[in-house]
Amino acid sequence: MKKFLAVTAAAALIIAAAGCSQGGEEAQTTEQATAAAESDLAYIKDNGVMKIGYTIINPLNYTDDSGELVGFETEFATAVCEKLGVTPEFHEIDWDSKEMELNAGSIDCVWNGLTITPEREETMSISTPYLENRQVLVMKAENEAAYTESVDGLNVVAEAGSAGNDLVTSDEFFANATYTEVQSQATALIEVESGTADVAVIDYVMAASSTGEGTDFADLVFVDKGYDSEQYGVAFRQGSDVTAEVNAAITELVSDGTLAGIAEKYGLSDLLIAE
Repeated sequence: MKKFLAVTAAAALIIAAAGCSQGGEEAQTTEQATAAAESDLAYIKDNGVMKIGYTIINPLNYTDDSGELVGFETEFATAVCEKLGVTPEFHEIDWDSKEMELNAGSIDCVWNGLTITPEREETMSISTPYLENRQVLVMKAENEAAYTESVDGLNVVAEAGSAGNDLVTSDEFFANATYTEVQSQATALIEVESGTADVAVIDYVMAASSTGEGTDFADLVFVDKGYDSEQYGVAFRQGSDVTAEVNAAITELVSDGTLAGIAEKYGLSDLLIAE
């Protein structure tokens, strides 16, 4: 009988301990959830990871011959994450769904040649600008003279949700063209290369690196019609406390020459504006 009572008591202690442990874990989870709700920075640092949304844009984010993700934005984001003490985790996204992904928590930021606009600043928290850009027209070299003057009756493509999309849908130069949204700027170039589109409207940053001799699109050229200058920034959730931390890290990377070194590596020194 004494043996039975001892076993029963031991079992009760184990159950009680388990209950306390589970309760402790639940309390800890609740505390973490509360911190995450109040602070993006706390959430990211608790996870030890910053989830970065991107699309393929050479020379910003792209895969090299070995299949490794490289590029100006890739290295820039990695350097900032090192300053924050977290690991970058890159997630390829549909650019047109970037805000939905951000607000759903699937990603923590959009770091991929995002043009700063008043409309985006109303719905997202955006870092200080760091790189200059503008929209250009890409076409086959044989059509450069004709298409620079007019795109009337032509098939024009641009990435859905992009600055190129905004330009095509608002500028009179494209009023008499047939316009189709595509998934990415890379897709836009492929469409022109294959002949299913006549003109692509994409970022100067990508066009300068991806077209012409020595590139995968050697028979394509870009035309700069002098559209308004744009500036890139990193986008976080509206009201996020991560933005200020990232801005501070950017300032450090500018001061120690790291950002200039990354820009030079990818041929973007002339477009760097971060100070």
